[in-house]
Amino acid sequence: MSLPSTILGYPRIGRKRELKKAVESYWAGGIDADGLAAAEAELRRANLARLVELGLGADDSSLPENSSLYDQVLDVTHLLGAAPERFAGREGLDLYFALARGDSSVAPLEMTKWFDTNYHYLVPEIGPDTPISFANRDVVDRFTQAKGWGYTTRPVIVGPVTYLVLSKPAGENGSPLDRLDDVVAAYGELLTALAEAGAQWVQFDEPALVSDNLTVPRTEIAHLVEQVWTGLAARENRPNILLAAPYGDSSAVFPALVRTGVEAIGVDLDRGTLPTPESLANEGVSPSDLAGRTLVAGVVDGRNIWATDLSAAAEKLEAARGLGADVLVGTATSLQHVPHDTALETWDDPALNENLHAWLAFADQKVGEVVLLDRGIRTGLDSIRAELDANAAVLAQRAATEGVSVPAVRERVAALTGADRTRGDYAERRAAQAARLGLPDLPTTSIGSFPQTAEVRQARAAHARGDIDNAAYEARMKEEIERTIRLQEELDVDVLVHGEAERNDMVQYFAELFDGFAVTKHGWVQSYGSRCTRPSILWGDVAKSREMTVPWWSYAQSLTDRPVKGMLTGPVTIIAWSFVRRDIPLSEVADQIALALRDEVAALEEAGAAVIQVDEPALRELLPLDQSRHADYLAWSVGAFNAATAGVEPATQIHTHLCYSEFGQIIDAIAALDADVTSIEAARSRMEVLPDLKEHGFAQGVGPGVWDIHSPRVPSVEELTSLLELAVESVDPDLLWVNPDCGLKTRGYEETIASLTNLVAAAKAVRATI
Repeated sequence: MSLPSTILGYPRIGRKRELKKAVESYWAGGIDADGLAAAEAELRRANLARLVELGLGADDSSLPENSSLYDQVLDVTHLLGAAPERFAGREGLDLYFALARGDSSVAPLEMTKWFDTNYHYLVPEIGPDTPISFANRDVVDRFTQAKGWGYTTRPVIVGPVTYLVLSKPAGENGSPLDRLDDVVAAYGELLTALAEAGAQWVQFDEPALVSDNLTVPRTEIAHLVEQVWTGLAARENRPNILLAAPYGDSSAVFPALVRTGVEAIGVDLDRGTLPTPESLANEGVSPSDLAGRTLVAGVVDGRNIWATDLSAAAEKLEAARGLGADVLVGTATSLQHVPHDTALETWDDPALNENLHAWLAFADQKVGEVVLLDRGIRTGLDSIRAELDANAAVLAQRAATEGVSVPAVRERVAALTGADRTRGDYAERRAAQAARLGLPDLPTTSIGSFPQTAEVRQARAAHARGDIDNAAYEARMKEEIERTIRLQEELDVDVLVHGEAERNDMVQYFAELFDGFAVTKHGWVQSYGSRCTRPSILWGDVAKSREMTVPWWSYAQSLTDRPVKGMLTGPVTIIAWSFVRRDIPLSEVADQIALALRDEVAALEEAGAAVIQVDEPALRELLPLDQSRHADYLAWSVGAFNAATAGVEPATQIHTHLCYSEFGQIIDAIAALDADVTSIEAARSRMEVLPDLKEHGFAQGVGPGVWDIHSPRVPSVEELTSLLELAVESVDPDLLWVNPDCGLKTRGYEETIASLTNLVAAAKAVRATI
C-alpha cells in the first residue's frame, strides 16, 4: 500500500498537558498503573481523532504513532529489555520510571540533549552483558489498540544504529555498536510482530546520519545504516518501511538510504538539501533506482513556529520530483518540538494578536500546511493559488511591521568592537575578586532557582488574573526570597541566590520584559519526561526598556552580609529556548540580546552586585550538526556572551552555567567565554567532564555539579564527597567550586534541604583535606 503525505510525529503531551498530569499523578500515588494506562490511551485516541479532523487519513498509515510515557530512546531500551544490572528485580512501570528518574537505591540513566534541540533523552548503557531481546510489545499493543478504535497508525521508532551510537558503554571494554547484531535481531522480531498485527507501514528514525557531533564518524554511520537496513528490508514478513533522516542535511548519505531497498525515505529539506542527479550518478544511483520508491520531502519545519513559505516549499517539492521518486509532502522532523495549536492563544495587544495568528503555525497548522501542499502536488499548484497568494501577502506584511526592524538597535549592534567583547587579565580579576569576596576554599553555591512551591505559583497566577495587586504580589515574593536567603544562611552556603521566586521560567521572564518578544499561555512543549516549557516567540528587534532584576536582587542582598548572585540568562540560551525569527542571522539576534543583557549587567553592578551569573546551558545544544559550521557558530555565540559580560570591573565576578551536553567538544569555547567561574552539570555522568578539564588545563574557576537535581534522589555525604575528591584530582582546588548541577525549581523543599545540607558537609570535609 502506498504511503500518503504525512508528518513524522505529533506532540505527545496533550493540548492541556494531560500526559504530564497523569504521569505525575501516578508518581504521587494518585492513580495506579491501570489509571495511567487509561489516561495515556485516552490522549492517544484524542490525538488520532484530531489528526483525522485536520485532514490525514484514518486508515492509510499517515497517522504517526510516536507516543511515549517519558522518552522515545528510553522506549527502545524498554523494548529491548536493555536495563543495566543495577536495575535488576524491577519490571514494568517500576523499571521504566526507575531508568528515567532513579529511586532511593539506584541512580537513573544519564540524560542529555537530543541532537541540537532542547529535548532531552535518556542515554542507554550498553555493554557485552547487557540483556538485549524483543522484550516488550508496547509498540505492537498501541498499534493494535488504535486499530480497534478504527485507525491504522504508523509506529515510529528510533532506528537501531542511532540508538547504539547515542548509547554509552557499560563498563570499560567494548563499544555499544558491538551489540548491533543483537539489536537488529530484536528489530527483526518487532517487524514480524507488527506485520502479524496488520501494520502496513512502520517508521524508523536514523538522525545520527546527519550529525558530525557524535563519537562515530558520519561515514561509518552511513555504512552501518546501509548494512542494517538492507538486511531488514530483505525480510519477507514485514510492513513497508519509512526510513527517515531528520534534523539536518542527509544529502551526502542519501545514496546509502536508496541502496537499502526500503520503500520510503524521509529527508529534512528545511535544514538540508537534496543531492543532484549528477552527484547520485557519481555514487551509482540512477533514476531507475528511485522509480517506484517514495520520497517524503520534509518541507514543513517541525522545530519552529513560523508559517511555511508555501511557494518556496512547492519549489522544493518540484525539485525533488526530478530525482525520479514518488514525492510526498512531509515535515522535516517530528512536531513534538512545537506546541499544539495557535487557536488556543490570545495575545493582549490586539495588533500583535492579529499578526501572530497570521505569522505562526503550531503543530495543527503545520498539519494543515502538509495537507494543503499535498493537494497542490496532486492536483496542480493552480488549485491552491489563492492560499499561496495569501501566504505570500502575510510574509510581506510581517517584514514591514513596526518593531521587526528598529534602527537604533541595528545601529548599536553595528557599532560593537572587539574591545566591547574583552575583559582584563584573569589573574588581576581573580586577585581583586578574592579581596572583595573573602571566600573559603571550595566555596559553595547553587545554580539559581529554588523550589517553586504551589503557593508561589498560585500567587503568580492570581497576579496575572488581577486577583491580587502589585503590592500584594511583591510582598508575597519578598516573603519567599527571605525564606530562601535565611535557609541558605542556616545551611552555611557561601554565595547565595535569591531563588527566582518571581520568575516563571529562566527565558520567559526576560521575554516578558524585553522588546521584540511575545509569550504564549498554552504553547507547551516537552523538554524531558513530564517537564514542559513554553518557549517564547522572538519576533522583532530586541532591547531592554524597563526594570528587570535589580529590585529583586537588591532586596535579597539587603537581608544578608553574604554575597548574593545577580541572575541572568545568556543570549544563546534565550535563542535556544525560544522560537526565533528566521529573517536575520542568528549572530545578529544574539548580539541584540547581548546588548540588552549588558545594560542589565551594568545596572546590577551599579546597584552593588559583586557576583553576576549569566547562564548559558544551551551553548553546546546549538552547536550545528554540520562540522563545517562549528567555527562560525562558536565565534558568534562566544562573542555574544562576551558582549553581555565584558563591561564589568575586575572585582565583579562573572559566573556562567552549562548543563546536559557533551562538553569535551566545546571546551575551548567554554574557556573563551572568559567567565571567572563556570558551573557544569557533571553528577549524572559521574564527572565525565573532568578529564576534558584536566586535558585542556582549564585555568579559571569551575564547579562540576555534584548533585543531580533531575532525580528525586537525595545524595549522601559520602557520595558527594567521593565526587568532590574526583574533582580535586583534576582541578586546582584553588579554582574549584561546589554546587548542584542545575537549578532547583523542580525539586521540593524537603529534598533540597537534605541535599544542600549534605553538599555543604561534603565541601567542608574535602576542604579540610587540602
